[in-house]
Amino acid sequence: MIFHSSIEPVYFILPLVGFLIGLFGTMLGGGGGFFFLPILTLLIGVPVQTAVITSLVATLPICMVGALGHYQKTNINFRIGLMFSLTGILGAFAGARITGMVSPEQLKAGFGIYSIFIALNMVHGTWKKKRSEAGKVLRSEDSGMRRKVKGSIFGLFAGFITGTFGTSGTAPVLAGLFSMRIPFKLVIGTSLMVVLVNTLFAVGAHFLVGRIDLMLVYFLTAGSIAGAILGPRILTKVKTDRSENKVRYLYAAVMAAIGILMIVR
Repeated sequence: MIFHSSIEPVYFILPLVGFLIGLFGTMLGGGGGFFFLPILTLLIGVPVQTAVITSLVATLPICMVGALGHYQKTNINFRIGLMFSLTGILGAFAGARITGMVSPEQLKAGFGIYSIFIALNMVHGTWKKKRSEAGKVLRSEDSGMRRKVKGSIFGLFAGFITGTFGTSGTAPVLAGLFSMRIPFKLVIGTSLMVVLVNTLFAVGAHFLVGRIDLMLVYFLTAGSIAGAILGPRILTKVKTDRSENKVRYLYAAVMAAIGILMIVR
């Protein structure tokens, strides 16, 4: 069901919030949906089931604009992206079904636990990467079949997270792409492609059972589209060899803090 809520004073900071999410989301390989859900539930007080579908709809413009920007910069590997997307679609429908079966408290707690788990996994992965680079360890390339299996598993999990929590499911996608050891900028662009596909199908799965607050979507996307346009352009000018690890540590810290807030509140 689609509806328009009345305008509250706090809504006027949402374009700035949307701009920052769109900017960093397209620079980190996601649509920023991970941050929409806690903002809508903790800051605005939106019911969690409504926040899930509203977050998905607000994420779509970021994904579209960001994926187009990375495509123009040739930062997308379509073959790998397709492997992730095919199972991600199945996961998105399964996740949407789960959302309607659990209570708002269970959904918020589940999102908090997921956030903390992914943050710890990201820290561990970054630490292993630094050790590998410092020791100059040579790692063998994955075979074609192993890549397909790995992409399918990570893609399924990412789609499930997208459908369940209304987030972009970026973390599982990034984890899978980084494990394939493709260049950083190609990881970011391909991730956005996968996130776009997962979000599109998750919106479709939620549409008949969810309540979309278009007023919140308007305010969020007013700033997020501008941020999504700027993000890929900034990324092309960033030297990612040293900054990548710092960005990942910072991202993990923010994810863990949000996860704790979602659980305790």
